[in-house]
Amino acid sequence: MNKSRQAGFTLIELVMVIVILGVLAAVALPKFVGVDTEARAAALNGVAGALSSGSAINYASRKANSTKGVAVANCTDVEKTMQSYTGTAGTGLPSGYTITAAAITADNTVTCTLTQSLSGNTATANFTATGIS
Repeated sequence: MNKSRQAGFTLIELVMVIVILGVLAAVALPKFVGVDTEARAAALNGVAGALSSGSAINYASRKANSTKGVAVANCTDVEKTMQSYTGTAGTGLPSGYTITAAAITADNTVTCTLTQSLSGNTATANFTATGIS
């Protein structure tokens, strides 16, 4: 009498695995919900940092040689220091970003405001800009 023995999981074992996966999902889900907000904030701060850096590099190169770089007399002019700028307003920034206009006198540094408007959410960050003629 040769009985073949079947191997497998019992119903209780399968239910326990499903319960454990459910608990893990309930604990991990709130951590992933906030990732989108944090990513948008990091992107905003990255663009603001790029604008500050572009302004500083532009100031230094134009101070050394007046034919290099661009004149900056307003916060909105800092967009022209970005590598992606093609000569048309709005091309130096990623879509959804705007710079609030504020006058800058030559050789003075001011704090400018960058606004991010994506998917109905609006956030702002500050960056520094130095004026140069």
